[in-house]
Amino acid sequence: MDILLLEDDRVLCASLKEYLESEGYRVDAVYRGTDVFERTFVKQYDLYILDVNVPGENGFDVLKALKEAGDETPAIYITALTDIASIHQGFRIGAEDYLKKPFDPEELVIRIKSKYEKKLSTVEIQGLKYDPVRKTIEKEGKIIPLGEVQTALFHRLVTQKNRIVESYELMELLEQPNPNALRVNIAKIKSKLGIEITNVRGRGYMIEEL
Repeated sequence: MDILLLEDDRVLCASLKEYLESEGYRVDAVYRGTDVFERTFVKQYDLYILDVNVPGENGFDVLKALKEAGDETPAIYITALTDIASIHQGFRIGAEDYLKKPFDPEELVIRIKSKYEKKLSTVEIQGLKYDPVRKTIEKEGKIIPLGEVQTALFHRLVTQKNRIVESYELMELLEQPNPNALRVNIAKIKSKLGIEITNVRGRGYMIEEL
């Protein structure tokens, strides 16, 4: 999962980022509300973890703006605010969970695993069945093997289906990152699996439900 973490306490932010990454998540961290908009403009995330009282636009305003723009990415608030009105506001805006500070990072991970990793169940798209946990691809009852790199590329694309995945994100998964190598690997995935992968010129690639 790709997580965007908004937390202005830099010590806590670094600690949470390190812990989440040790659990296998990819985490981008920002310290100001306005930084969230810059990151989400160029990258899609699976989960937002948002503090409320941060410089710039607060966490409530940030999520409200994202929701109004059609962003349906789930969000967890982490905050020292404990009054009922604040909790109600967070859920009314569209948060799916609310964790009061101070908290044990392990509790945060437990909530992520129980609520959001369930969404990473078998994906069915273009005649394929993909298990994102075991990373197996099945077509017409048969497992189709891909190499490690191509499996990583397919995983990133299919778990963000119907979204553009930026080329630079995909190139991070290559042994020798460059546009030509990315194009070759994408072509091989299309050929082996018999699927359509859209090249969005100047942006990246996308697997769509047909």
